[in-house]
Amino acid sequence: MADTEHLAISQLDPHDAAGGLKLSTEAHWNQNEADWQFFLTKGIVFGTRDRNGNLVATAALLPYTETDAWISMVLVTESWRRRGLATRLVDACLNTATKLGLTTWLDATPDGAQVYGPLGFAPTIQLRRLRLANAPGSGGAPLPAATLTEFLTCDIGAMGFDRRGLLQELSGRAGSRLISNGDAVALVRDGRSARHIGPLFAESSAHALAMVRNVAAAESGPLLIDAIAAQTVFLDGLKADGWTIERPFQRMRFGRATVAGTELPFAVAGPEFG
Repeated sequence: MADTEHLAISQLDPHDAAGGLKLSTEAHWNQNEADWQFFLTKGIVFGTRDRNGNLVATAALLPYTETDAWISMVLVTESWRRRGLATRLVDACLNTATKLGLTTWLDATPDGAQVYGPLGFAPTIQLRRLRLANAPGSGGAPLPAATLTEFLTCDIGAMGFDRRGLLQELSGRAGSRLISNGDAVALVRDGRSARHIGPLFAESSAHALAMVRNVAAAESGPLLIDAIAAQTVFLDGLKADGWTIERPFQRMRFGRATVAGTELPFAVAGPEFG
């Protein structure tokens, strides 16, 4: 860590969106510029720069309520990895969260979980990211729009806290679709390299699968979904439909749970948002 101690940690602003996007693109993540602008305007994003002023590492704290926040966008450019930068930046997020009295959550890759566990994060649920390389785009009748109120009610039931600002932002973007088939509701939005399905709430695995199939029929190109691992029937159905698992994520919590969700969703908004 000694060779990174000279790198100051600073709070970033919206002018750093291009530098953040460069880091997430290097990591082959799916965030686009709109995602970075959201983090930089609604969250607290820390970063470090090299001697030339280039952004080489980031971590974001995104408060959702007065009690709960999300940590994500923990990124380090390849030439600066394994030198303690990620730990320092996550510590900055945790210190800020502690001062604000926030319980923090994150979705960690297997490598990330090895970093966060020693910091005091406890594992909760597991996720699986799946990809459909090419949606069939076979057409069919478009699904009716879901109401944001209906969607928020489902999300609060799943998360235990209100993410109104996030869901208003994501659903209001050009290209986003907030849809319902009567027994399931889902958000479909643009990413850097693939369209993303989630959150997805449904009465049953069969209804959740029907929703994903309806979405795929209306889309072309690659799709991503971050499914709850415990929804095994849903996961098996996705794999039977040609979806492939890309990677697992472990949801983790730092601090005492102030609230609890009452129902698991079938898919989440993404590891960057929870």
